[in-house]
Amino acid sequence: MTNDQPFVDLRKYDQSWFDRGRPGWYVLFWWFVQAIAFPLTPQPLNILRCALLRLFGARIGKGVLIRPTARFTYPWKVTIGDYSWIGDNVVLYSLEQIHIGEHCVISQKSYLCTGSHDLRDPAFGLKTASITINNGVWVAADCFVGPGVQIGANAVIGARSSVFTNMPSGQVCWGSPCRPKTVRIKLDPSTNS
Repeated sequence: MTNDQPFVDLRKYDQSWFDRGRPGWYVLFWWFVQAIAFPLTPQPLNILRCALLRLFGARIGKGVLIRPTARFTYPWKVTIGDYSWIGDNVVLYSLEQIHIGEHCVISQKSYLCTGSHDLRDPAFGLKTASITINNGVWVAADCFVGPGVQIGANAVIGARSSVFTNMPSGQVCWGSPCRPKTVRIKLDPSTNS
C-alpha cells in the first residue's frame, strides 16, 4: 500500500441524470421476478422465460431460447431477434439498448456491458452506450462486449475475447483486445465437407 492520493473522489459520484426507463419500484419488482422465476423454471420452460421478459418490455422474437441462468438488468432495453439463443450465465447489462439480431448465439458466461465510467473524471462519471449484434453472429463462451460496440452480421467472436471496438461482418475475430483474424466461410449444406 502506498499513501498516494486517489485520482477519484467517489463521494462526488452522481448518476441522478441516468434514466433507467422505469420507476424504481418497477425495477425492484423485475429484479425480484428474475431472481425467483428464472432460476426455478426448468430448462424446457423457455416459453415462460420469454413471456416474462416480454411482460417486462423486452422485444423477443419467435423461437428464441433463453437459459434459466441468463440475467437482464433492464429487459425493456433489450431486443432479441427470431431464433437467437442466450446461454447459461449470460449477463445483458442493459443500461442502454442491446440489440441482438436473428439467428445469433450468445454463449455461456458472456457479458454484454453497456455501461462504464469516465476514468478522467474525478467523480467517476457514468458513461453508457448501446450494443448492436447483427444477424447470424456467434459470441462464443466467456466473452466481454463493451459499450458502443457493433458486431457485423455473421461474425464470430472467439471464446474469452474482449470486444472494445466494432467488428466487421463475416469475420472470425478473437483476442483481448479482439481483432478480426480470418474470413468466415459459409459452408454449403448440400456437400459433406
